[in-house]
Amino acid sequence: MVRDGYLYALPLIAAAVLLGWLTHPAWAIIPCLLACFFLWFFRDPERAIPQDAGAVVSPGDGKVTDVSTVTVGSEKLTRLSIFLSVFNVHVNRSPISGVIRDVRYQRGQYLNAMNKASAELNEQNIVTVEGDGQKVIFKQIAGLLARRIVFYPKIGDRLERGQRVGLIKFGSRVDVLLDASAHINVKIGDRVQGGASVLAFLQPQGTLTTAGSAPATERAH
Repeated sequence: MVRDGYLYALPLIAAAVLLGWLTHPAWAIIPCLLACFFLWFFRDPERAIPQDAGAVVSPGDGKVTDVSTVTVGSEKLTRLSIFLSVFNVHVNRSPISGVIRDVRYQRGQYLNAMNKASAELNEQNIVTVEGDGQKVIFKQIAGLLARRIVFYPKIGDRLERGQRVGLIKFGSRVDVLLDASAHINVKIGDRVQGGASVLAFLQPQGTLTTAGSAPATERAH
């Protein structure tokens, strides 16, 4: 359970007790239901973290809504987008092991996270992690309901693959930007779990894959 769950739920439980005592017990039902919702929403289940070499795990629970090539500066990257509905676990995890090279918070709008424009226009936290000669960028993107992005580590910190790094409160989106040579392990419509689902495999630094051949780390799915 994330600490925020108790911060939301305890005042509601107190309100339910007070309402039930001062008025009628029936008035306590709504705050009790809301308290239960917040305790459930801020759940933080344990996950088995894959140990496959080069694996990039999902930073959040949700549905893959986009797999595309984007240009960042002069570099072409593969972007994987994951939509987190209000029913998903909202704890975010590091996609790879490595050192945080950059953390950049960007103010913005609160478009529906399903909207492709939200990747650039919405409020977001952009994190760059570098490990084993590879760089992965992931974004915590606020959605229509999300109004707070939480990120705990700082630049220079060492992260392990699947390590908890923060959360986005209520509906939101996470994007992962990878080198174009990465072998993608998911497709649009797939459901993924933060820290447990492998989104892609990064090629070892300096390794080239010839046309028609698959990376050594590829596995059937």
